[in-house]
Amino acid sequence: MLNDAEIVKQFKPKPIVEVAKSLGIDEQYIMPYGSEITKIHADALKQATKQNSGKLILVSATTPTPAGEGKTTTTIGLGQAFTRLGDSVCLALREPSLGPCLGMKGGATGGGYSQVVPVDRINLHFTGDFHAITSANNLISASIDNHIYHGNALNIDPRQIVWRRVMDMNDRSLRKIVLGLGGKMQGIPREGGFDITAASEVMAILCLAKDFEDLENRLDNTLIGYSYTDEPVFVKALGITGALLALLRDALHPNLVQSLEGTPTFIHGGPFANIAHGCNSVLATKMAMHHAEWAITEAGFGFDLGAEKFFDIKCRLAELDPAAVVLVTTVRALKMHGGMDRQHLTTVNTEFVKAGLENLDKHIESVQLFNKTPVVALNRFADDSDEEIAIIRDHVEAKGILFAESNHFTKGGEGAIELAEKVKIAVEQNRPFKPLYELRDSVVDKIKKVCKAMYGARDVAFTKEAEVDLHHVEHLKLTGLPICIAKAPSSLSDDPLLHGRPRDFQVTVRNIQVNAGAGFLVVLTGKIMRMPGLPKEPAATKVELLEDGEIIGVS
Repeated sequence: MLNDAEIVKQFKPKPIVEVAKSLGIDEQYIMPYGSEITKIHADALKQATKQNSGKLILVSATTPTPAGEGKTTTTIGLGQAFTRLGDSVCLALREPSLGPCLGMKGGATGGGYSQVVPVDRINLHFTGDFHAITSANNLISASIDNHIYHGNALNIDPRQIVWRRVMDMNDRSLRKIVLGLGGKMQGIPREGGFDITAASEVMAILCLAKDFEDLENRLDNTLIGYSYTDEPVFVKALGITGALLALLRDALHPNLVQSLEGTPTFIHGGPFANIAHGCNSVLATKMAMHHAEWAITEAGFGFDLGAEKFFDIKCRLAELDPAAVVLVTTVRALKMHGGMDRQHLTTVNTEFVKAGLENLDKHIESVQLFNKTPVVALNRFADDSDEEIAIIRDHVEAKGILFAESNHFTKGGEGAIELAEKVKIAVEQNRPFKPLYELRDSVVDKIKKVCKAMYGARDVAFTKEAEVDLHHVEHLKLTGLPICIAKAPSSLSDDPLLHGRPRDFQVTVRNIQVNAGAGFLVVLTGKIMRMPGLPKEPAATKVELLEDGEIIGVS
């Protein structure tokens, strides 16, 4: 089979303005970035359309493994299948982060015959949204230190600054640093550190903002630290909100591209559901729903992380309710969860498949906790055997769950027709979603409900630092916010080495961060870091710029 880059060369994309107009978007809202990418002004949501409220489909997956599950590829393939069936459809995906693109994960534009284009521009700088978010975040950081340097009229306690710098790159050496060295002219020495841009509160604020007014209010209400008298200090006190809005002006507008088969695709907002809320922007999702009869979006890593936050944070705040949920898995992933060594995943082995089904079972149960019934999508690889797939199909259908084998990687939309048809059946059986916890629950109870119900934990332990953080949350009267748990993505537990369906484990909460502007509390568990590191051989070593200007190795 051809590689991803060779496949892309077989397709000629439509002019992006034509794609936008095919959605019924008026030309006054189209802001082109060349012939293949455009931003769509947020005011396009005010434009009257025939439908105005397309059915929303959520795609998530079982616990991720190095073998790959393919949420984004499946989402794109499913969208292309709807296009082939003659339906009005639009995708709403997350923007790739440079860190994983040049690190371990690689690009985030799909694969095979289910890709969105232009691959290199989307995976690298795209329209500059991540750079704008990084600059806005770091303007806050610079303003805090500058304010202290010039007299500290707000009485900010440098020891209690909670705001961190960010960059869109994996760099473990920046997780903890010392600032202000070099004498009194260089500022006040203090401890600090960097998170990756996708995990920043500014990213979450941009993703959850309904419009510019909402964006302004969220920025104003962002907590940056505490005074010497333990009073909270917010961004509004720095007087820089106008500058922040200026930096984020263009970034707020969703980006529109297309799949290889011409399916319109909004790509807007950050990834990383293990350390952030992990959803694309509310504006992009609503834009897709506003302009098409079907809107398909994704949430990852596994359902326990991305989809839980999609329901408990995004759906609450944006008043969304998916009409169907697709749960993606692979034969390879289930073999790994069953205990098979990664080096032997291409070998047919039904026993390891059977042993790994318990991970799939837990995610099916988790979907049902939200009052939804999933469609299980088997993302087929070339070396999967019919016998292995039959075991999974029989197991799923015995539970009364819809199952579809999907070959979208090798066949594009045609290979996902069965999945699209099963999704349409599932929509007819849809019920309103039910959140996992109530906002009026205590913070401790919210955390315990997610950890016990979604992860299968026996109990939750809180460190002394976390208990201090809880007191801060109570003092700020923010106990009514939803929670965003940061956890190891490769396990249902907070221990990344526990695969399958761990039981009788305890989750350790070490910190609770207040993201008042975003509107949730970040709960850090286990040893999770909000600044990833690069692997021994990062994907950056495979990227090349050719003499004709073509970039290869980014996919």
